[in-house]
Amino acid sequence: MKRVVVSGATGLIGSRIVSALVARGDQVTAWVRDETRARAALGEAVTVVAADLEQPGAWQAVVTGADAVVHLAGESIAGQRWNARRKERIRESRVESTRLIVEGIAALPADRRPKVLVCASGADYYPFADRELDDDEPVTERAESGTAFLARLCKSWEAEAAAAEPLGVRVVRLRTGVVIGAGGALAKMSTPFKLFVGGRIGSGQQWFSWIHLDDAVAIYLAAVDDARFTGPINMVAPDTVRQVEVARALGAALHRPSWLPVPAFALRAAVGELAQYLLEGRRVVPAALQALGYGFLHPRLADAIESSVRGD
Repeated sequence: MKRVVVSGATGLIGSRIVSALVARGDQVTAWVRDETRARAALGEAVTVVAADLEQPGAWQAVVTGADAVVHLAGESIAGQRWNARRKERIRESRVESTRLIVEGIAALPADRRPKVLVCASGADYYPFADRELDDDEPVTERAESGTAFLARLCKSWEAEAAAAEPLGVRVVRLRTGVVIGAGGALAKMSTPFKLFVGGRIGSGQQWFSWIHLDDAVAIYLAAVDDARFTGPINMVAPDTVRQVEVARALGAALHRPSWLPVPAFALRAAVGELAQYLLEGRRVVPAALQALGYGFLHPRLADAIESSVRGD
């Protein structure tokens, strides 16, 4: 049995990770903002601790004697147009919280520190294709970071996590693609198709990095358990696809046409700077996962979308 501390425990990925940890007999403590809501969502088997992860506090000591910390918390990047204040909230919710978690670890005697910190990051760490990369060039963990807002954010976020390494903690940074599963991004992507107005975004030729929710959960658990998991890891599926293929697969799974493209100018008018991340991409590949011999549960996009739509 392991003792695992989790942030972001009520989110799409976090709630599934917590359920999987509890199911296998681990002791789980969750840092949460709303204890009542979290208890109702997570169940009595999970210990909930009220925490403002952006302010120092007693919550930092919860890591004492833990085997692992899984850090998923962060302000959603979708839902609202970005302005300077919104971008600062997105950044601080990730960078400052990670810094304070590591600060809490550093305050402990070496024999009471967690063995591993598994920290979320994003595939947006990398440059956009056609700008700083060859469009078809596979992007492995060895690639340099990009210069766009989310790339700079991921670089700072990971740097705060990596500060735990000199403390004797194994640090894993999971650079995550779009998570395909019931709810989350797939629900938003499905809406226009259900209204018979779905189609590609912009040219549709931009690369789309993705991972099925089942694989995301399995990879987090593997990162907790397996000492070979360390450093940056691209948490994406091996089926590298263009966005137009996503639109076709989603239309097929929903039994809807995929015929009405979303013009780039309309998307920029609707969501502002966020449109850049929908209109551009990069061909991220899971080089580290494949070298580790990870066996994907959902390696193909069409099957992953079909499974998610069915609710499997």
